[in-house]
This record gives sequence, structure tokens and C-alpha cells, in this order.
Amino acid sequence: MTLVVTWLSLVLRVATVLLFFAVALVRLEALWRDSEDPESLHDCGRDLVPRMAEAGRVYAFDFRDANRSASVYWRDVGTLDAYHQANMDLIAVNPEFNLYDAEWPIRGVPFLAPPPKFVHSEPDRTGMATNSIVSPGCIVSGARVVQSVLGPSVRLHSWSLVEDSILFESVDIGRRAHIRRAIIDSGVRVPEEEHVGHDIDRDRSRFVVSPSGIVVVSREAARQAWPA
Repeated sequence: MTLVVTWLSLVLRVATVLLFFAVALVRLEALWRDSEDPESLHDCGRDLVPRMAEAGRVYAFDFRDANRSASVYWRDVGTLDAYHQANMDLIAVNPEFNLYDAEWPIRGVPFLAPPPKFVHSEPDRTGMATNSIVSPGCIVSGARVVQSVLGPSVRLHSWSLVEDSILFESVDIGRRAHIRRAIIDSGVRVPEEEHVGHDIDRDRSRFVVSPSGIVVVSREAARQAWPA
């Protein structure tokens, strides 16, 4: 009996794997077709999902947050402005998509790092963050973080200020640097006293700037703007 159950379990697992690969192949075919379409904007909601719907059934999950939010949660993050706003939504006092709802837990990828640290408490040099998400490994040293999302192992040095921004992993903000309404790529080091998001015309000459004025600092653009 045990042997029969074991074989049945193995057969079910193989069937599950085959079904997964079949679904994956359908999705890959849709991606390939879309990539070869010169009229496509390669947007998931505008191009890819309708293409998949033409080929077969497509299922959607009508997401409602477990905090009993009355509205249905949906964000199309196909543009820089939408991506930035979706991250800003997460740090709202009562977010529609609540990362801290124990009744609907979000299983993120574990990051092995110490807790975030905030150091210095002098009147003009206090390490602090308000209305923000600060990831493990971050050190806010005599700097201020306002309405921002900090990825793992970000370092802010004294008298720097980050507002309304998204900083990816291992970003380093130099002393007295001011960052506003920006998305900064992982590993970028912003030099001391640098300003990003304060002079949009100047930023456009160095970085990508969205229609609403979000400044995107990629690693390559940072190397050109701030050569070592």
C-alpha cells in the first residue's frame, strides 16, 4: 500500500511539473510574438495580456486587501511614474496594499543583514526616517529620510537628505547630498553635496527624467555623471 501511494505521489508531481512547463511555454510564445511585433509597446497590460487572451483562457485574481479595504487593488507599473507612485503607496498611513497585514502576509525574499541603524542625535545632524520603509542593513548616519523606500544596505552620510525617492540596494549617499523624487539604481554612489531632483533641466542632461519629473539614476549614467 505504501509503495502504491508513493508511486501515485510521484505521478502527481510529474503531472504538475509537465503542466507548469506547458503553461510556461504558452507564456514564452506570447512573449516571443510580442517581442517581434514592431507595433507593440511591449506593455504587459496593453499588449501581452490581450495577446494571451486571444490564444486561450486568461485568469485574473480580483485582489482585495485583507484589511477589508473597500477598493480593488490594481496598479499598472508599466511607466516610471506609475512605478514610483506604487512604491509611494506602500508607505501611506493606511495603504491599500498593506505589507504589514498579518492576515494576508506577503512572503518576501529573506535578506541576511543586520537591522537598519540610525545614528547621531545632534540638533542639525540626526539620523532619522519618517513615513518611509527602511530595509535591513541600512545605516542612516546623521541624515534624514522622508517619504522614501530604501532597499537593503543603503548608506546615508551626515547632513544628507532623501525625499520622495526609491533607493535600490547598496546605494551610498554622500555628505550633504540632497535627493528628491528620484529612483537610484543599486550600487550607485552619489557624491558629497550633489543635488538630484532639484534642477530638472540639469538632471535631463545627465539622467532619464519621467514626464512628471521623476529622475532615474542608472549605474551607467552615474558613472558618466560622477566619474571616479
